[in-house]
Amino acid sequence: MLFVLHFFLLINVKDFALTESSVVIPLCQKGYFPCGNMSKCLPRAFHCDGVDDCGNGADEENCGDTSGWTTMFGTVHGNVDNVTVTQECFLSQYPQQCSCKETELECVGSDLRMVPTLSCNVTSLSLKENKIHSLPDKIFIKYTELKKIYLQYNCLSHISSKAFFGLHNLQVLYLNHNCITSLKPGVFRDLHQLTWLILDDNPITRISHRLFTGLNSLLFLSMANNYLEALPKQICTHMPQLNWMDLEGNRIKRLRNSTFVSCNSLTVLDLSSNMMTELPPHLFRDLPLLQKLDLERIEIPNINTRMFQPMKNLSHIYFKNFRYCSYAPHVRICMPSTDGISSFEDLLANNILRVFVWVIAFITCFGNLFVIGMRSFIKAENTTHALSIKVLCCADCLMGVYLLFIGFFDMKYRGQYQKYALLWMESVQCRLMGFLAMLSTEVSVLLLTYLTVEKFLVIVFPFSNFRPGRRQTSFILICIWMVGFLIAAIPFWDEDYFGNFYGKNGVCFPLYYDQTEEIGSKGYSLGIFLGVNLLAFLVIVFSYVTMFCSIQKTAVQTSEVRTHIGQEVAVAKRFFFIVFSDAICWIPVFVVKILSLFQVEIPGTITSWIVIFFLPVNSALNPILYTLTTSVFKDKLKQLMHKHRKKSICKVKKKSLSTSIVWTDDSSSLKLVILNKITIGESLTKPVS
Repeated sequence: MLFVLHFFLLINVKDFALTESSVVIPLCQKGYFPCGNMSKCLPRAFHCDGVDDCGNGADEENCGDTSGWTTMFGTVHGNVDNVTVTQECFLSQYPQQCSCKETELECVGSDLRMVPTLSCNVTSLSLKENKIHSLPDKIFIKYTELKKIYLQYNCLSHISSKAFFGLHNLQVLYLNHNCITSLKPGVFRDLHQLTWLILDDNPITRISHRLFTGLNSLLFLSMANNYLEALPKQICTHMPQLNWMDLEGNRIKRLRNSTFVSCNSLTVLDLSSNMMTELPPHLFRDLPLLQKLDLERIEIPNINTRMFQPMKNLSHIYFKNFRYCSYAPHVRICMPSTDGISSFEDLLANNILRVFVWVIAFITCFGNLFVIGMRSFIKAENTTHALSIKVLCCADCLMGVYLLFIGFFDMKYRGQYQKYALLWMESVQCRLMGFLAMLSTEVSVLLLTYLTVEKFLVIVFPFSNFRPGRRQTSFILICIWMVGFLIAAIPFWDEDYFGNFYGKNGVCFPLYYDQTEEIGSKGYSLGIFLGVNLLAFLVIVFSYVTMFCSIQKTAVQTSEVRTHIGQEVAVAKRFFFIVFSDAICWIPVFVVKILSLFQVEIPGTITSWIVIFFLPVNSALNPILYTLTTSVFKDKLKQLMHKHRKKSICKVKKKSLSTSIVWTDDSSSLKLVILNKITIGESLTKPVS
């Protein structure tokens, strides 16, 4: 009677799910969900936000994934705390080492090597953790009232095709954690009432759809952590009532469009942790009642929105990458909910990123524009060097512009980012933002390398007279910008080869790639960051090490030589701090790219900090290190302030003079004018402190 109650509850749950799915649900546009059976649609970000936006509470329902193992386990197996079970045993025959309650027998860890002889009225038999290695023909044929059999942890390796013959009332069968390598088709053909079949943790490599012949009432099938490499066509042909299928942790490499064709009643499907490299485009076409789909740790390079559209009732979906969630915008709960950069609701996942993007953007733009203005206003002795610094500031300023746009679009999509995520990452604006960031980064790296090499030649070879003129410097700077532009623009030339190079995340920067990325995109990204940029960084480090070694050697030479290189040594020291700051910014980038090369998963939070904080900080620090802290700039600034002060004093004196003349009478006017002229002359001849 106990299990009948449990089975009745499970059937009711299933009937309830079917009834709910039969309700006519209004069609909502992408990113929106219906308020129950009302015609009102709301953005998916409103789901489970603590506010009854629908008016009927529908948007605050199903906030957790209630289709879990514990829920269904409790429904089928019941809770012993809520049921009064007598200790009296109604079995006349059973092994002494077993415990009996009514018609249920438990022989856990009893060192049994075969199924024992029992009374025919047994209804539940637990033989867990024994040493039963095989189940011969018709071993349970006398126990026609059996409803539950537990055979886990026995290392079963052989199960006869007629082992379960005659068990027409069996409803629960556990065969998990055994040594089963294969099951013969038709082994379950007499189990017409079976609702719960567990085959987890067995080395089963292959199954046929005929294996499930006779399982007309099966609701739950679990084959997790087996060695399955493929699934048969129309796997649910003989399981028309199947509600839950768990295939997690197998070795499935390929699925067909026809695999789940007959699984019309399926509401939960777990395919996580398998080895599929792509999914057929119409794999889920015949799963209209599916509510939960688990695709964790599976790469889906051919993912598209049409793949998930047929599943109108899908409420929970689990992916390997947050980026995949944008391809299922109609699903209420999608995991993971963030990639560390963006979240389900916002382009920038947290408040720290939102604040930093504006602060660093402002500092970067203001600092670089200020240096450009001051360098243009103050005449420098070394005009070619000043030109290089101004060009570097222009490149770094682009990074600030990039951050400003990221902040703007974050505000635009605030609270409903997932609705527009796919459109944003595939938009022209996102690609242009990525282009700007890449252009700024590469031009800055190349310029820094050029300036370092120039100083290296001057200091290490002081008598070489390597001083490029303005024309040569202009030509080199133009070439650097052309190379940077080319590096940033190449991914646009062939989209089939590079894919959406800049649209892999919400900030449109191609720092980290996953296995779904096109080969061309992977190779190009690695070539830029671990080829061009790493080589430039090594050249800079080598140059400064050599420069400082050269400085130590020249310290014992004549004062004339020291004077000749003294100014360049000061510049080299300042450049050392510039390179040190670059190392702090670039080493995390190199580490991330090297780890991604070895297919190590990088937390999205690390990527977000690198893109939003480390790289832009480099652009923000360059104007300070190159200009604002230099002694030449400080001297020029003092001179300007001194001149401005003298002009102010002169204006004050003139104003005082005119006032004195106005208030003098005619008899003494000439004397006052002469005195004032003398006073002004004396004041102008005195040095201003």
